[in-house]
Amino acid sequence: MQSERNDHMVGAQAFSCEDKDAVYRAIETRRDVRDQFLAEPLADDVVRRLLSAAHNAPSVGFMQPWNFILVRDPDIRRRAHAAFSAANEEAALMFDGATRDKYRSLKLEGIRKAPLSICITCDPTRGGKVILGRTHNPRMDAYSTVCAVQNLWLAARAEGVGVGWVSIFHDRDIRGILGIPDHVEIIAWLCLGYVDTLYAEPELAVKGWRQRLPLDELVFEDGWGATVPASAG
Repeated sequence: MQSERNDHMVGAQAFSCEDKDAVYRAIETRRDVRDQFLAEPLADDVVRRLLSAAHNAPSVGFMQPWNFILVRDPDIRRRAHAAFSAANEEAALMFDGATRDKYRSLKLEGIRKAPLSICITCDPTRGGKVILGRTHNPRMDAYSTVCAVQNLWLAARAEGVGVGWVSIFHDRDIRGILGIPDHVEIIAWLCLGYVDTLYAEPELAVKGWRQRLPLDELVFEDGWGATVPASAG
């Protein structure tokens, strides 16, 4: 039995300094790309690596609830962009005055400009009715799928591929365009393509929409609102 366990285990030592730097660099320089996509198509092997990274995400009960719909067809992208544009105008009207003007100034052209879109979904029925780890929080399958999104995003950064997450649409519109079954949840519409440059800071911070919150204000210890003692920092 001990030998069998050893056969399925690997070392857990820390990465080399160079490898650690690469991981943190991908995290810190990842950006949501909205408009800077190049027309050059993504190579099939690159797309495969990105999907493999997503598929290696952690999932509760190892249920792997995700599916990946690759969207390259220009007509489907045109219809998706029309759905987004209608919802985006609705969103603009939710803001007031100068904020509405600033919102409308943001360029959100990924669906039209990026050569590839990927719709990532979550199937809550995968693995059966009772899922290890989801028994008391039914949203754990969706959270697992978001981990797949993050894996893909970080792998894309390492590959020099930009990613933009489109969330402004009515679920029924995208569901109808892609023929997604009623029981399957749409988690993300991602736009992917090569980019020449990325913002040094998040675009919404650069353009004055919001700034990054100080980490120290978000960390509590042993309970809500209990700040970490200065000496522990």
